[in-house]
Amino acid sequence: MKLSDKVSAVVTGGASGLGAATARALAARGVRVGIFDLDVARGGAIADEIGAVFARVDVTSDADVAQGFAAVRAAFGQERILVNCAGTGDAIRTASRDRISGEIRAYPMTNFTRTLEINLIGAFRCIAASAAGMMTLSPDADGERGVILNTASVAARDGQIGQAAYSASKAGIAGMTLPIARDLMDEGVRVNAILPGIFDTPLLATAPQSVRDALAASVPFPKRPGAPAEFAHLALAIIENGYFNGENVRLDGAIRMAPR
Repeated sequence: MKLSDKVSAVVTGGASGLGAATARALAARGVRVGIFDLDVARGGAIADEIGAVFARVDVTSDADVAQGFAAVRAAFGQERILVNCAGTGDAIRTASRDRISGEIRAYPMTNFTRTLEINLIGAFRCIAASAAGMMTLSPDADGERGVILNTASVAARDGQIGQAAYSASKAGIAGMTLPIARDLMDEGVRVNAILPGIFDTPLLATAPQSVRDALAASVPFPKRPGAPAEFAHLALAIIENGYFNGENVRLDGAIRMAPR
């Protein structure tokens, strides 16, 4: 797909981290960008910075998602690009024993459900709504109507201790890439996913420096966290490459995550 001011995009989770970097990269190429996020202050500031439209959207809500797409489409028309970056995660073992009391606790199912609701079902909710809109568009010279790019994680392949819910949600993202691409193949809509490794996002910034240093050292090469701009660079390459479809691609410095 050719990126220009004749194309619009929606980026979920666009107020920070990988989503913000992707929104900035798309805008730098002239694309008209809509940002979905719960963080009104950050999302509004980035929208002002890059000339985007911000919509406060909870991806677990049908109404929020519908209203968000309606707001962006009213400003820029039907999007041809959707990039799903909204997500969450936690680190809780399936069952654990308190080191002091010896009490055994099972994973709280509300946490498990919430993680899947945001990461997996929320992404699919946006995919379905966006794809239906893309199907109303006229195809370009290559027969393409749109591109959908999802964010999974290397945890989909080698999740660590405490990542059962997160890994399940991201494995779901990776697992539905090909079926959705096949669902939409006759409509000229491509679907792919990136599986990022350790990236320098606001979530990583909350970790102690010693933890950040250890994570960086665990990457084979280069021995550092990935930069959000590097994620955005790959995202744009996938969007622009018309033969790239139905794929899950790791972006991780060759890391394979250890159990902890």
